[in-house]
Amino acid sequence: MGKKLSGKDLIKLGFPKNNSINITLGQINRYHKRMKKEQVLTVAKKVLLHPEDYQGDGVWGKIAESLLDPVIVKKQELKKVRAPFQIYGENEIEQQAKYQLYDALKLPVSVAGALMPDAHSGYGLPIGGVLATHNAVIPYGVGVDIGCSMCLTVYPIAVSYLKGKKHQLANMLSEHTKFGMRETHSIKHDHEIFERDEFKNIPRLKSLKDTAYKQLGTSGGGNHFVEFGSVSITDLQNEWGLKPGEYLGILSHSGSRGLGAKIAKHYTYLATKQCPLPKHVQHLAWLDLDTHDGQEYWLAMNLAGDYATACHDNIHTRLAKLLGVKPLFKIANHHNLAWKQELNGKECIVHRKGATPAAKGELGIIPGSMTAPGYVVRGLGNTTSLNSASHGAGRLFSRRKCKETFTKSEIKKQLQKHEVTLIGGGIDEAPMAYKNIEKVMANQQELVEVLGTFTPKIVRMNK
Repeated sequence: MGKKLSGKDLIKLGFPKNNSINITLGQINRYHKRMKKEQVLTVAKKVLLHPEDYQGDGVWGKIAESLLDPVIVKKQELKKVRAPFQIYGENEIEQQAKYQLYDALKLPVSVAGALMPDAHSGYGLPIGGVLATHNAVIPYGVGVDIGCSMCLTVYPIAVSYLKGKKHQLANMLSEHTKFGMRETHSIKHDHEIFERDEFKNIPRLKSLKDTAYKQLGTSGGGNHFVEFGSVSITDLQNEWGLKPGEYLGILSHSGSRGLGAKIAKHYTYLATKQCPLPKHVQHLAWLDLDTHDGQEYWLAMNLAGDYATACHDNIHTRLAKLLGVKPLFKIANHHNLAWKQELNGKECIVHRKGATPAAKGELGIIPGSMTAPGYVVRGLGNTTSLNSASHGAGRLFSRRKCKETFTKSEIKKQLQKHEVTLIGGGIDEAPMAYKNIEKVMANQQELVEVLGTFTPKIVRMNK
């Protein structure tokens, strides 16, 4: 933009002397730096005269909102009384995680909450925290890895294949799964998600599309994995009409990669600006769903969730092609997302941060650790848990504590004992870092029923 646009230019156009000027300058500087000043002023004049025509527009919508129905920024205080809640497996959960939930339950927008038996402390909401709010979405209530999720595919292959073809399967994971910040597939696949309107209409997402394309079908670091293992179906009345027995399975844990992380960062910043809270709960800042930014985050969050699903699909498609067999069935569930859900006859926004949706009849997979079984489950639709269950075993030791406590040789012994082959993986992901999955499952018998188990045998993680 030639000469820099100033507040005086906007006042000359007829803009009111209020925050609409700051918002307009902010939007133009962020998204229309290269536009000529005259062009900017021409469009700004149109928006000023007919703001209703620009509602929902990626750049000008926020400016229109500031003219029609400005977002009121006011210091928010916590309520004295907590919203109703339920804690599952309370004796197994650290106090810090409970206190984080208690704070979240005092937000003016909170309606109800729950804590799953795998819970531990996090940023904003604890991991394993479920929170229902009224017409508000908390970016940190969803988490940084939006759409972090599980995906299991089960194949009509005998489990003896895991031993007999161990080296071939390990090579498949080494060569055809990608982990960490920079690893991507040399042969990229396209996907219909890249045609989505959100990538065209939301300015923040336009610049992230290339990264999303490059990272499709890859997994992050930390506790993300792709595993070959043995699936034991025990339920006689299972959804797939399968005979109880053992099958080969692939389980992946992945999320929305750089796309989700950047969305989380951007909208968390906007939430903290619009929703000043006491310092110790600032991570719980929310966006009102009636605002431009709230609507935009909702669209961006769901796009990131669908992108995470696309990543899983890509991982499983690549491996299925190498196996040369079509799967019998697939189960997938997000555990870092917000959903619209009815509660006591009213629509609420239910945030699950490290919690599996478990509505009546809903299928899910709850992993243990690399040496402990995961569980294939069917939701029981328990309303006191807000239709939720745990998303795994949950951490017993923080990453830092793992590095101080365990050694590589101890991990090696555990892996040998359980006949698990590990490719990559650090001390911070030691199997001993996790809670006892059997105890966790025992503490949520009223939330899910078990249809079968998945036992990892060949595990691939970030190096």
